[in-house]
Amino acid sequence: MTKPKISSDWMAGCSGCHMSLLDIDERLLEIAELADIRATPITDLKEPDESGVDVGILEGGVNNSSNEEVAHRMRARSKILVAFGDCAVFGGVPALRNMCGTQEALQRAYVDIESNEANSKIPSDPELATMSNVRALHEVVDVDLHVPGCPPDPDVIYYVLKELAEGRMPEMKDENLHWH
Repeated sequence: MTKPKISSDWMAGCSGCHMSLLDIDERLLEIAELADIRATPITDLKEPDESGVDVGILEGGVNNSSNEEVAHRMRARSKILVAFGDCAVFGGVPALRNMCGTQEALQRAYVDIESNEANSKIPSDPELATMSNVRALHEVVDVDLHVPGCPPDPDVIYYVLKELAEGRMPEMKDENLHWH
């Protein structure tokens, strides 16, 4: 039997969801026995297989054009797409920036903050991503499963990964919903 392929990536967030994934400790080896772990921030492969994966997992909100590319690529290459953590589920802490606006946040961070040098300016280079308001993943692409938490609890992550690796859709209710 072929193992299901799982890929993950991160966007606008703190990487805490992937750190929490590592907190499943030795159970990660069990998941590795059940699934073919492909591109992740913790492996050498950086993009999901062009031929597709069974499960794509995205952490973080969508806050720029680069994040949008990551979201669309993962959606296009995944049979099941998981919004992983509060930032992916509803924008999380990065979405607080939306209250003042992207331009005002950039102005404060790059120009006005007291620790910056005089004549500081907002970076502008065609190779840089274009900033946007922070959005939840489902506002950019269709999502099949939402796993909330900041970060999600390691026991919930293990449950979700094991269910998906064994071909079942996890039920996100009761003890599997940790809003912390």
